[in-house]
Amino acid sequence: MPHLGPTELIIILVIVIVLFGVGRISKIAGEMGSGIRAFREGLQGDDDEKAADKDEAAEK
Repeated sequence: MPHLGPTELIIILVIVIVLFGVGRISKIAGEMGSGIRAFREGLQGDDDEKAADKDEAAEK
């Protein structure tokens, strides 16, 4: 895998900004953040459900 230096990363960033524009990039980043947040909440929800099931089984 080739190593990307700071110059290459800057060039890639400039190309992405030219292609998509600043407004669209911020919108995409916000949607990605919402997706990651929903994913984490889903994982925590599964853990909460398993804990609740164990508590109910222990009470019986």
